[in-house]
Amino acid sequence: MPAFQTYPAVAADAGVTRRVLADSPQMMVVAFDFEAGAQGKLHSHPHVQSTYVESGRFVFSLDGEEFEVGPGDSFVIPSGALHGCRCLEAGRLVDGFTPRRDDFL
Repeated sequence: MPAFQTYPAVAADAGVTRRVLADSPQMMVVAFDFEAGAQGKLHSHPHVQSTYVESGRFVFSLDGEEFEVGPGDSFVIPSGALHGCRCLEAGRLVDGFTPRRDDFL
């Protein structure tokens, strides 16, 4: 069994903190805490991403289309898709990435 490791929370964007919860070379789970009004800037990456809204409300942009999500909602962001979000109510997103995002370590 691999050793348990904890990671510190780090600033990701203004009003956004990121904490790696678990990782392996094949996948990674990361929590993002957002203040109301904070934004996750538009970006893309080669990883497939799943997003689960633990709390709060967000407007996501995914390849030019916008949609609103709230607690309990989840969706998948394909590899290479341009995406970002705006936080309407403070909350937490829990994202899974495959493979692992080495840039977060």
